[in-house]
Amino acid sequence: MITVTEATASAGALQRLADQGVSVWLDDLSRRRIESGNLAELIRTKNVVGVTTNPSIFQAAIGSGEGYEEQLADLATRGVTVDEAVRMMTTADVRAAADVLRAVYDATGGRDGRVSIEVDPRLAHDTRATVAEARQLAWLVDRPNVMIKIPATKAGLPAITEIIGAGISVNVTLIFSLERYREVMDAYLAGLEKAQAAGIDLAGIHSVASFFVSRVDSEIDKRLSLLATDEALALRGKAALANARLAYEAYENVFAGDRFTALAGARANPQRPLWASTGVKDPAFRDTLYVEELVAPGTVNTMPEATLDAAADHGDVRGDTVTSGYAQARADLAAVERLGVSYDEVVEQLEQEGVAKFEAAWDDLLAAVTKSLDSKGVDGE
Repeated sequence: MITVTEATASAGALQRLADQGVSVWLDDLSRRRIESGNLAELIRTKNVVGVTTNPSIFQAAIGSGEGYEEQLADLATRGVTVDEAVRMMTTADVRAAADVLRAVYDATGGRDGRVSIEVDPRLAHDTRATVAEARQLAWLVDRPNVMIKIPATKAGLPAITEIIGAGISVNVTLIFSLERYREVMDAYLAGLEKAQAAGIDLAGIHSVASFFVSRVDSEIDKRLSLLATDEALALRGKAALANARLAYEAYENVFAGDRFTALAGARANPQRPLWASTGVKDPAFRDTLYVEELVAPGTVNTMPEATLDAAADHGDVRGDTVTSGYAQARADLAAVERLGVSYDEVVEQLEQEGVAKFEAAWDDLLAAVTKSLDSKGVDGE
């Protein structure tokens, strides 16, 4: 039982984030979390107004088997393929979470109350298959507050345009570079223009662009540590924040521009930056680093539960920590480059690794579900 005092204490820093225009989303989902009432509790007590999922999250949730036994038994009896079984389980969880968040969706006019589900990561380099999968997921979940996650690969960009153009809300994921982020915003605007030409009400289309944070520091700091000079070591923990801050600057420029202004006249919504991968990997850094230092209006911060709890417990939210830091951000990235750490090389590597990690998690999930189906006497292949 949550007391009023506990709820107020937990909500303090998180409420201050909301007051600064930051939407707090939870980067996790499981059937146990939904059915136990935990998700509803986080909405009530910790200002959670959205949920993101990814293949790794589903692998952890469904791979454990907890809460999925009855559905697995039914799927095994039906003799479905393992791919269909996974699709049925993941969309069921997203549909249920969307129902829990529906009141938030209604209260915010569709801005929040969102639950994201990702297309099969094995399709990341296939535009047509990504489009088909995105349409199928939207149909299966069948909730207005679902967002379909499409990776920001080269093949994903035209898929983003196509799906936005069909009036389906999209969470663009696995963005690491500023150049790719600009291409993502362009794909979104092209999608809005396509939807407008088709007579679709733009007010109902929402999108976020998931810009990954901690993984940038992990890779760049590893390279700086190998250099081991005082200058290199002093730059650790700065590149990811610099990258994200310059992404926000790009967002401000694009959505204040003439192209979006024309669409805004038709009730279009800006594509909000979403800070992803906000769990701190290096224990030398404050565990709320990527929350406190990325506060800016019109953003989303999706947090794993440990980061959410840390922010609620001891988060220091002191206002906008992004827009005054553009010059320093450029200086920090330039300093990293001068030391021989290639920004372009790092972000390209991170995109490839991001897709590969999600593919591996998906393969592990398929293997776990295959084993569960087989154990019930039906071949899952």
